[in-house]
Amino acid sequence: MDFPQVHTLAELAQLLNCEYDGPADHQVWGWNEIHRVRPGDLVFVDHPKYYDKALHSDATTVLINKKVAVPEGKGILISDDPFRDFNKLTNHYFPFKASERAIHPSAKIGEGTIIQPGAFIGENVEIGDNCIIHANVTIYDRCKIGNNVVIHANSVLGADAFYYKNRASGFDKLLSGGIVVLEDRVNIGASCTIDRGVSADTRIGAGTIIDNSVHIGHDTLIGKDCLFAAQVGIAGCVVIEDKVTLWGQVGVSSNVRIGTKAVVLGQSGVSKSLEPDKTYFGYPAEEARKKYREMASVRILPKIIEQITITE
Repeated sequence: MDFPQVHTLAELAQLLNCEYDGPADHQVWGWNEIHRVRPGDLVFVDHPKYYDKALHSDATTVLINKKVAVPEGKGILISDDPFRDFNKLTNHYFPFKASERAIHPSAKIGEGTIIQPGAFIGENVEIGDNCIIHANVTIYDRCKIGNNVVIHANSVLGADAFYYKNRASGFDKLLSGGIVVLEDRVNIGASCTIDRGVSADTRIGAGTIIDNSVHIGHDTLIGKDCLFAAQVGIAGCVVIEDKVTLWGQVGVSSNVRIGTKAVVLGQSGVSKSLEPDKTYFGYPAEEARKKYREMASVRILPKIIEQITITE
């Protein structure tokens, strides 16, 4: 996410009430979670396991809970609780605001778009031309919808990311300041849930069709002309390339990539990245032909064991 205006390292240290190391006028353009950082961004890290990853990421400012050597060209903010202070930034710029209307007056709705009764459209939402938003759809603040999009009843766009820190006092939620973006000609089935990014977009590419009761996690990027059948579940920070097909009840773990034109057969579990132009099945999902041969081999094992026993 970009700040409304460029901040200096000293200004952010004052806002967060923490120390800093680096030039006071070091510029910070935005803030992002580690999976989506860009040059000019601030990122947080609060575990030694990830110090090096954060310090050597594209982020040029690091919010960290330890004094460390400052990498060249970067700035450091030293906090006793980086998770809390990252939340403080999100809450400062995107505080929750109660809405008093079903369709917020700031929403931009294109020509020919139909919004059925019971739908909720939040603050600064953008909806393109010739869309159909069916009854009881909820579109949270700042989400962006392209042209010729259909969203069926009871679907929710822009709910918070499922991202928590386990503290002694209980689970502490990382606040979500990102948005959901649907490109042109996307079709969303009934009762789907698409979470907003923590600090960037959850994006669904043009022409993608999603069946009923599908969940898509935060910061996931889905390509063009994909097809997802009912009850697919996709975790956060997944990259799905163009023309991928996921059949019913496929589950996809976080931080994996599924290549272009891959097909994952029903009830499979994707726990690692998949290459393009192949068909996959099973858990963990592997090439379908290989998996079927393994299943056939398992079925004949009792007969093989019986023959061995008779021979002995």
